[in-house]
Order: sequence, then structure tokens, then C-alpha cells
Amino acid sequence: MKTLKTEYLITGNSSAGVACIEGIREIDKAGNITVVSDENIFNYSRPLISYLLGNRVKKKNMFFRSRNFYDENKVNLVLDNKAKKLDVKRKIVYFANSQSIKFDKLLIATGGSPIIPEIKGSQLNGVFTFTTFNDAVAIKDYIKKHTVKHAVVIGGGLIGLKAVEALVELGIKISIIELADRILSTTFDTKASGIIQNALKKTGCNIFTKNTVVEILSEDKENKAKLVTLKTREKIQADLVITAIGVRPNIQLVNNTSIVTHRGILVDETMQTNVKDIYAAGDVCEADTLLDEDKKNIPIWPNAFKQGRIAGENMAGGNAVYTGSVAMNSVELCGIPTISIGKTSLEQDKYEILEMRKKEESVYKKIVLENNHIVGCIFVGNIERAGIYTGLIMNKIDISSIKDRLLENDFGVLALPEKYRKHLVGDVGLEV
Repeated sequence: MKTLKTEYLITGNSSAGVACIEGIREIDKAGNITVVSDENIFNYSRPLISYLLGNRVKKKNMFFRSRNFYDENKVNLVLDNKAKKLDVKRKIVYFANSQSIKFDKLLIATGGSPIIPEIKGSQLNGVFTFTTFNDAVAIKDYIKKHTVKHAVVIGGGLIGLKAVEALVELGIKISIIELADRILSTTFDTKASGIIQNALKKTGCNIFTKNTVVEILSEDKENKAKLVTLKTREKIQADLVITAIGVRPNIQLVNNTSIVTHRGILVDETMQTNVKDIYAAGDVCEADTLLDEDKKNIPIWPNAFKQGRIAGENMAGGNAVYTGSVAMNSVELCGIPTISIGKTSLEQDKYEILEMRKKEESVYKKIVLENNHIVGCIFVGNIERAGIYTGLIMNKIDISSIKDRLLENDFGVLALPEKYRKHLVGDVGLEV
């Protein structure tokens, strides 16, 4: 089969890939762009898959760019085709359909894949992962077809809790199995996790911490999941099992190449890898952060979009710079909104912790300070003005003059340092 040629090749069509198209077209209006995705849907907002499963969003509202987007931007879009091998020297990517494409500039935006634990019985019907549009649709169809009443979610992190959020909406009895001592252990401290755990229990959810599933069992000839066995030998009813213990970057494409990787593909401030003309963005990469000297993989939608946009501009000859990001996650459970930003579960002596809690209202605020700078926040129950605190983190503002006001109910723009407040009302401030 003949090798095709393109100026810009993008492997991946989610947030980073779409943003890369826009970045390229900001500078180069005519260069040939080819986008290849291993999914069979033209684009969708991945954070909304729990709302799709929970019947809060319809399929037609999942898309964040119209069907005309690719034609309007003169993009050759190829769906349902996986990139399998990269020849760095010849600048060629080989795909699963035996097609090969030669490129001038390449963006690797292959995202991440769910970590699937080795559990006996995981091949049974009714066992799913939960990271894609097709996952949500498959689970939705299975629930409808088999009248699911009991579900087990393996993993009490953000992915697992998003699945729980949807299943609660559907009135399904849920058991959450978490290896750590609490749910949301990587983004929340014990107090914040406790508020959400208590709320989930009130809805009828069972939560098993410091535990894991060792086997999934079937009781019928259709090989459908019916029970799970825990490490503690307890057996739990499970018409549906969702494994949600985490995601790892899809770096297989660069295996056996000279591209440097750690957990993800390492990139510089332009989103370029150590190999000229090859870039990476989104969940597959490790980039600069604002709060650490080391590069990190922070797999969240806004980061992916920003990284993809910067990569696209630079691929087209621009000079955009990625200044780093912080971990930031938001989830609403049992009607309780939450946000965590930056470093949140630290108790070491080098950090100063400010806290406010109203147990009767399920409200909790925590601010983590280092050398009079905010490096992390948790908001549970009341997330108003979270954007102001985020701005203080992102802009590395010295808060020593306003530290005693940070937890006040009326803390807002007027309480900010005057110089920074003027910055907020200017044109630049619109980005904060």
C-alpha cells in the first residue's frame, strides 16, 4: 500500500488533537492536516461520559466541535484506525489498517488507557472499564438489557467516583472497593474524603476500603457477572462490575524509538519531544508544572487542550510557550460539589494549613501554604470563588498581607492585593 504524505499528522482526536488543529490554523491556513483516531466517533467531551451514562446528557450533546469543524479547517479525518509503529528517522507512522503516513510534523495525542487489574473472571459479561464514550454506551445498553440492580466499582478515585455518580442517578445499588484507606485518596485529605464517604453511605452505597476484588463469579450459562469475592473473602452481589483503578499514558507508539519517556512522553516548554518535529500533548505526555521542578503527567481536560493548542502553534512555526499547570479536579457527588487544586493532602512541617469546617452543612475548606504562597486548596460543599484561589496559585501571588482573610465567607476580589487586583480587571486578567 502506498505511503501517504501530510505536512501535519495528529494521532488522536480528543481535546489535545482538536486544539492542535486550531493552533496550526491560527498560523498556517492552508497546510495539509491529517488526523487519525483509534475511536470511531468524530469527537466528544470525555468529562461528560458520566452524564451520558446517568441520562443527564444526550448523545447529540456530547460533541464539543461540530461535524463541520474538520471540513472548515481542511482536515483529513480518519477514524477507527490505531497508530502502531513510528519510524522517527523516516518520519513515517504505520497504522493498524496497513496504511502508512509520512509527515513533516507529528503530534502524538494518543491519551491514556485504563489500568486493568489481573482479576480472575474479568472476562465475564458485565465487566467494563469507564474512560470512553463507547464504554458509557456499552454500560448503558447492558444495564437496560439485563436489568442491573447491583453494581461493584473497583476503585474509589476520580474515575470510579464519576461512574458511581452516574449509577446513583440510575438507582442502582453500589459497592465501592478501594485499596487505600479512603476514597479520593490522591486528591482529598481524610476530612474531605470523609464528607463524601458519609454522603455516599446515606444514599445506600457500601464502601470497602483497604480491600480489593480477587475474583468475579458467574452463576448462569450466559457467563454474566453475578458476584465478586474480596480479599477479605466477603462475597458481594454484582450484576455489573466497573474497573476504575487508574489510567496510564499510551506510549506504545514511541517504544523502541529514541523518544525519551518516563511515565509519559517527556516534552519541553514548546511541547516538543527530544526529537525535532515530533510533539506530544494531553494525557500521553509529561510536561512542566507550576508547583514542582519535575515534569509530571496531569491528565485533565483543560491541560490537554492548552498543550495541544501550544503544540499546534509551534508545529506551524510559532513560538508559544507552555508555562506549566497544576492538578485540578472537580466532581459533584450526592449533591455536594467539590474542587481540589494543587497540593492537597500534605501534612509536612514545610506547609502551613488553614482549615474551616461546617459539619452540619457538609462544608469544608482547606488552603495549603508554602512560604506565603498558596500551593493547594480543597473546597467541599461550597466552591464559590474557587477561581480566585486558583488564580492566586497560578500567578504565584504572595498572600502574606491577606492570609488572615483567606477563609472568610466574603473573601473575594476586593480582598486581593491591590497590584494583583488591578491585573485582574485588565485584559490579561481575563485569562486568570
